[in-house]
Amino acid sequence: MSQLQGFSDYKKEHYDFSCFNALETSGEPTRFLLHGGKSLTGSITRQTPYDIYVGGEEGETLVPKVEVKCHFPASSDEVLTKLIKMDKKVKTLELGPIHAPAHRYFIKNKTLYPLIKERQVMILTLLEGEVVKGLVENFSRYDIEMRMKGGVAITVLRHAVYDMRDKKGRCYLKSFQKQARDWQRSELFA
Repeated sequence: MSQLQGFSDYKKEHYDFSCFNALETSGEPTRFLLHGGKSLTGSITRQTPYDIYVGGEEGETLVPKVEVKCHFPASSDEVLTKLIKMDKKVKTLELGPIHAPAHRYFIKNKTLYPLIKERQVMILTLLEGEVVKGLVENFSRYDIEMRMKGGVAITVLRHAVYDMRDKKGRCYLKSFQKQARDWQRSELFA
């Protein structure tokens, strides 16, 4: 059986990392896009396994982690608002947060890892239709870090992903790969 070069080391280093832990430690002002078309700007003051507390102008707000679709530095708000597009077909589906992990749209770790090395532009569609286009920089069990046009960073929570495609339109979801079996083996497999 062939191995994906460097994948096990990458997984040991990054897989259990939580973007919320990093944000809590940094205290950096962050813009959170939430389900229901809501957003919130502030710093994470504390967290529990399933919730974050965001301190902002209105005081401290409790936000269930499953409600967060993505986040980015508050300083990038104006730029990212222009870069994030909307897929109207997905928006009309009116999908909300998917609480049961078994029912989520899953992207395999062994699919994401080569995308970091190959620096391929990917298009992520979120459950409420937001479209994020950029390079995959990192991923963990919980999130996918991307770099959009102009080097702007955004972190997408994996539970908020509806679809992932490349520029040619090829789907990278596990469910699609099982059916189509059209994937090409990465050169990183030894």
